[in-house]
Amino acid sequence: MEDNRLEQQKEIVFTYRQEEPVRPVVLRYERELPGRMLQKTPPPAEPVKEEEEDYLAPWRSAIAPPEKPRKNRWGVRLFVGVSLLVALVCLGVGIWYVGQYGWALPDRVPDDYRQDDNSPPWEDRFYWDYGGNDSFESKETTIGRYPAGGEARLLLSAAEYRLPLTPGEIYEKINPSVVSVLGSQTGYSSVGTGVIFSEDGYILTNYHVISGCKSCQVLVTDHAAVVEYDAKLVGYDEEMDLAVLKIAAVGLPPAEFGVSDDLEIGDPCYAIGNPLGLELRNTFTNGIISAANRSVKVEGVDMTLIQTNAALNSGNSGGPLINQYGQVVGINTIKMMSEYDTIEGLGFAIPTSLAERWVNELVVFGELQPQPVLGISIKAVNKTFQDGFQGLLLVVEVQEGKSGENAGVRTGDYVVAFNGQEVSTTEEILAIRRNLSVGDQVPVRIYRRGEFLDLLMTMTA
Repeated sequence: MEDNRLEQQKEIVFTYRQEEPVRPVVLRYERELPGRMLQKTPPPAEPVKEEEEDYLAPWRSAIAPPEKPRKNRWGVRLFVGVSLLVALVCLGVGIWYVGQYGWALPDRVPDDYRQDDNSPPWEDRFYWDYGGNDSFESKETTIGRYPAGGEARLLLSAAEYRLPLTPGEIYEKINPSVVSVLGSQTGYSSVGTGVIFSEDGYILTNYHVISGCKSCQVLVTDHAAVVEYDAKLVGYDEEMDLAVLKIAAVGLPPAEFGVSDDLEIGDPCYAIGNPLGLELRNTFTNGIISAANRSVKVEGVDMTLIQTNAALNSGNSGGPLINQYGQVVGINTIKMMSEYDTIEGLGFAIPTSLAERWVNELVVFGELQPQPVLGISIKAVNKTFQDGFQGLLLVVEVQEGKSGENAGVRTGDYVVAFNGQEVSTTEEILAIRRNLSVGDQVPVRIYRRGEFLDLLMTMTA
């Protein structure tokens, strides 16, 4: 019966009626949440112990190398840049040094160094500077010629009983007699200096100043005004490096020439010239006499020159070397230079005591006449013999076929007197020889093995 009731009841309806007003419902949970619902804080990382070795590190690096932190490269770049700059400077200095001095080390004597009694040191390591050139190549000179046979003469005046002049007084005295010599060649011009030695226009200079020139001009200072003249060639000698020019002028102030034989080492001297061209015309320099009669070999020619430390440069060639009395005692010609060492204050001038005869021969004949030679080489010594004789001039060489051999002079003899005058220095013999000519017969007294012999020497060319 009960089952029948259930079957008859087909629907059950629940009705919900909300009360007014609505109250908010607050739910609270008073129980502790389960552990799985709580937020867990990760445990702190354990510090890596440095002493523990990571055996897997090499394998990790091979598989994936760790990225290294980028470093600041500014300091490295600066170091590399400075190193390159220093290297370039050193390379430049090295190239300059090799160009100037070759591969020889400073203060080191070259392996091929050689020196004998008659050769200057480092014979192959220096050269003679002819007005800025390291060699003098003779060229044909086509300057118009002036007839030889003039009456002008170069005369020397002694400086006895004179008082030295101040440098300013010397310059005022000599400067008007100094001229500029301009030589013209094809595509080239040379600049030198000259000295007036006659009021009618005879001028003395070096031959290498006009070598190869086809024309020549001379600049003369006349009361602060510069006057240009065309010059003609009177005569020259290549070996002696002298030339005489002539300009069409009158009333010129000739220089006073002194006796170079009177010079002593240490005497003050001065030079006037045109160093490095016309911009520095008539430059005045000073120095001392370093050697009064220096025997040197210049381009194979034996020359006796005055050595001075007065500044001489390209353009001074042919200019005057002046003593303390305002007299011209030398013609500046060359200076010594070197590619392997620094050389200062080695200038040379042709002595007036030698040039006097040569210049006058150039004026009269247009060329040098045959020069008399002794044909012997003499060395200054000081030997006292048992008989009391003091030998000062020893004959060390006698040339075959010359004056000495023909007269009977032998090696080992001592020269006592020459041309009737007792001599004790080679300079005295050279001074006497300057007044001799080829063919003159000169008496010579010599000392040989304890006895004096009188011989007669005939001067040969």
